[in-house]
Order: sequence, then C-alpha cells, then structure tokens
Amino acid sequence: MTVNIANLVTLIRLLLAPVVIWLLLDGQHGLAFALFVFAGVTDAIDGMIAKRFNQVTELGAYLDPIADKALLVSIFVTLGIMQELPVWLVLLAVSRDALIVGGVLLSYTLGTPLIMNPLRISKLNTVVQIALVAAVLAHISFPAYQPELAGVALGYMVWFTAATTLASGGAYILTWFRTMNAPSAIKDI
Repeated sequence: MTVNIANLVTLIRLLLAPVVIWLLLDGQHGLAFALFVFAGVTDAIDGMIAKRFNQVTELGAYLDPIADKALLVSIFVTLGIMQELPVWLVLLAVSRDALIVGGVLLSYTLGTPLIMNPLRISKLNTVVQIALVAAVLAHISFPAYQPELAGVALGYMVWFTAATTLASGGAYILTWFRTMNAPSAIKDI
C-alpha cells in the first residue's frame, strides 16, 4: 500500500487535532483558530487532490472521516469543558458519532458489514459543526472585534447545529435499520 499526497494531507489534519486542543487549553486561542481554519482547508484540499489526480484509495475513504471526527469531536469536547459550547450540544454531537461507530461495529460483528456513505444531511451537519467551531474560536480569539450581535448569532448556530445533528443521527439510524433488516442481511449465525 502506498501513501499518496491526498492521504498525507488527511494525515496532517488528523495530527493537527491534538495540537489545536493543546493550544486551546494553553490559552493560545488565535493560533488554535488559525490551525483549525488550516485543518478545514486541508479537508477540501485532500478531496480535491484525490479526485483530480485519481488518488482515491480505500485508506483515504477511512482516514478522511476519522480525521474529521477526531478534529471535531475533540474540539467540541474541549470547547464544552471551557464552557464555550453548551454541554448538552457536546453530548449530542459525541453521542451521534458514537452511535454511528457503534452501529457499524455491530453490523460487522453480526456478519453484515455496512458501507456507510455520507448522507447529504450528514455532510450539511459537518459543515454546520465546522462553522460553529470556527465562529466560537473566532469569538474567543478576537473578543475586541465582536459586535453585540455575535452572541445572538452563535446562539442560533448552536440550535441549527443541534437540529442538523439530530436529523443526521436519525437518518443514519433509519438507514442502519433498513440495511440490517433487509432480507439479504439475514444470515445464519
């Protein structure tokens, strides 16, 4: 197995997760914001490189969502600990991801491996979560440059993130149940 440029870019995003967390916890919010934005850009770049230069690989198909979730989940948890995001939203986002991973693992255990393709609502949810994290990081990084409406906008973003997280989790649950209950999924155990 060879590692290509697209996968290396994805690996960089994965390795940035603990660095961004450390910077946040160390109070270096501006640098954490900049690296998070850079990590977000690498998400677009790795996909573009993979498609444009025919570097789509099975490794990349697994590595990309792992890098996304490692970055988002760890930052959500950290911002929750810092009381910059509501704990209930952090629990909702983390629970959704745990539910998806648990469903995939259970399907493998039952002998019906799933190929989970990202749903449109989940792609929207990822974009909304990234936007919320970027907005929160900008808010804590540059407090002097925030209009009074920033807090109101963040409040709406929190609720929109919660709505897309619930919709995405529900869509995955329905997809999982349909797949697992399909006649072809029933196997002798």
